[in-house]
Amino acid sequence: MPLIDPLAAVHPDAQLADSVQVGPFCIVEADVTIGDGCRLEARSTIKRGVRLGTQNYICEGAVLGGRPQSLGAGEVIGRLLIGDGNQIRENATLHCGLAPGKDTIVGDNNFFMVGVHIGHDCRIGNHTIMANNTMLGGHVTVEDRAFISGNVAVHQFCRIGSLAMVGGQARVTRDIPPFVTIDGESSLMVGLNRVGLKRAGFSRQEVADIKAAYRLAFRGELPWDEMLASLKQQFTGGPGAQFAEFLTGGTRGFVRERRELKGKTLKLHAPDSAAAGPEELRKAG
Repeated sequence: MPLIDPLAAVHPDAQLADSVQVGPFCIVEADVTIGDGCRLEARSTIKRGVRLGTQNYICEGAVLGGRPQSLGAGEVIGRLLIGDGNQIRENATLHCGLAPGKDTIVGDNNFFMVGVHIGHDCRIGNHTIMANNTMLGGHVTVEDRAFISGNVAVHQFCRIGSLAMVGGQARVTRDIPPFVTIDGESSLMVGLNRVGLKRAGFSRQEVADIKAAYRLAFRGELPWDEMLASLKQQFTGGPGAQFAEFLTGGTRGFVRERRELKGKTLKLHAPDSAAAGPEELRKAG
């Protein structure tokens, strides 16, 4: 039998595996399935239409399911499907799909920190990390092992490629290719996610192929169609081939690389002491 705190409210039609633990003041609605080894901490809410796999850890105040934040949502909505081994920390919110048959899907072994929001119809892969207050609009795709830092806002329908690293407070309005790093201040690409590639166990040759494909895609001077054709011709397998596959999809365009203009510097001029007296300089700070 599941271990349910007497202060929790669990609908009799909810299906809970025997090893599930439900803390005080939790709410589990009807039409919910919770798999083996899941643990719900106090005040977490699992709403109608949620399917939880095994070994998921849901922290205080998290809300899984519920109506999409969309004026287009009808009376009947989709579901929220969550895989195995996920950690969903305090006050995170994950919403159901917009319509029947259009579900929000979360894979396995993801880590969503405090205050993460995942909007309706999102597709989240495996082993992703989203830091505090990450916000995903509807229909966002996040591929395996992507890392999204704190306070990042992702526009609806954007895609974030596998092993991409998005810096804190970035504004993501276009697709982010796999393996790259996004600077949080400029929201532009600043090269490859070398640390992530190393931790993922990529070989030296695989990293070299990724680097060559990156240079061809973002630092070459070929027109777009010719660039894609060259990527497909030169990188027929391995991780380098993921660039061509990713760049042939999407609807919002792609994040640009941040490039510094050679020979251009910003010169800062000291105040002209002859034009400004001590009192004026003091007031200027």
